[in-house]
Amino acid sequence: MTEGTNGRRPPTLQDLAAAVGLTANTISRALNDKPGVSATTRALIKAEAERLGYVPNVHARSLVLGSRKTIGVIVTNISNPFFADLVSEVELQAQQAGYTVLLLLSYESAERERDAISRALRSGLDGLIAAPVQERSDAWTPVIKAGIPLVLVSRELPELGVDFFSTDNEAGIRLTTDAVLAEGARDVVLLDEDMPFSTIRLRIEGFRRSLEQHGLSFDPRNHLALVPPARSFRVSQSWHADDAYRVASDLLDRGRRPDAFVVGDDYYALGLYRALRERGIEIPRDVLVMGWGNHPFTRFMEPPLSTLLLPFQDVASRATRRLLDRIEGRADGRVVTERIVPELVLRASSLR
Repeated sequence: MTEGTNGRRPPTLQDLAAAVGLTANTISRALNDKPGVSATTRALIKAEAERLGYVPNVHARSLVLGSRKTIGVIVTNISNPFFADLVSEVELQAQQAGYTVLLLLSYESAERERDAISRALRSGLDGLIAAPVQERSDAWTPVIKAGIPLVLVSRELPELGVDFFSTDNEAGIRLTTDAVLAEGARDVVLLDEDMPFSTIRLRIEGFRRSLEQHGLSFDPRNHLALVPPARSFRVSQSWHADDAYRVASDLLDRGRRPDAFVVGDDYYALGLYRALRERGIEIPRDVLVMGWGNHPFTRFMEPPLSTLLLPFQDVASRATRRLLDRIEGRADGRVVTERIVPELVLRASSLR
C-alpha cells in the first residue's frame, strides 16, 4: 500500500468503480475517452474521479512497475533569477541522487499552474518541488490525493500540510532596514512588489517591526512604495527596473524625500538609482539604498549596492533532500518548515 503525503491512500480505479456503481472496465474506457460509454456516464465518471482525487496516469502504473526516478519542479518563471538559481541547484542535487528533473512553468497564472499540475500528474513523477502562485491552494489537492510527495519553496500554503523551505523574508528585510537605521536614517521607504504573496507580506511585517523597534511609526501610505502587479505577467523578465523607476519617480515628484530606501530586489534598485540621479539626489550623501538578491551587477553599480545574499543553494538542497527522503521512504511523519536567514552584504550605498 502506498500512502499520500498526509498518510492517505491514493484512490484506486476500483474505488472509483465502487463509488459510481460501474465496472472498472467501463471506468477505464470513460477516462480514456474510448467508445462504448455515453456522454452522460462519461461526465459522471470524470466528475467523481475529480472529487475523489483519482489520477489515471503514468504515476499510478509506476507504483506497480517501480520508481521512474523523475521529480518535477513547478516555478513561476525562470527569468526570475532566484528561481533560475534554485532550479539549477535542484537539478544538480537530483542528478547526484540518480533522478532527472521535469521543469514546468506557471508564469504567475492560476490557470497555467493548474495546467502544469495536470501535466505533472500525467507524467508519472515520483515527487514535486513547487513555488505556488498562491491564489488558491486547492489547485494542489489532486497532488496530495494522488499520494505524490510535494515540497513547497519560497511561497507557503500552510493549509496543505506539506514540507516548506524558504529564505527568511521577515528576518532578511529586518537586516536591511536595521542596517540603514544604524547609519542614522529615520525616514525609510520600502520599495517592493504589490502582489499577494507570503514573501511580500512577511517583508512588510519585518519592515514594520524594524521601524517600531527603533521607536519609529509605520504608515503604509507613507512608508510603502509598491510596484503595480501588471509587471508579473510579462514573460521576458521577472523584475523590471523601469517599473521601479516610474514608481520612485512619482514618489519623488510628489515631494516625498526619504533618507533611505529598502528595496525588494536589486533590479528595482537599478530603476531607483536612475530616478534619484535625475533629480540630483546623491547616494549615499542624501539617501541610503539597500537591495535584495546580491545579483552580479550590484558590485558594479555607482555607488556599489548594499544588498542581501539569498540562500538559494541551501533552500534548493534542503528541499530536494527532503523530497527524496519522502519518495524513498526515509522521512519521518513530521511536516518540516525551514526559513533560512540571508546574509547582509554591505557596500557604499548604505554607508555614511
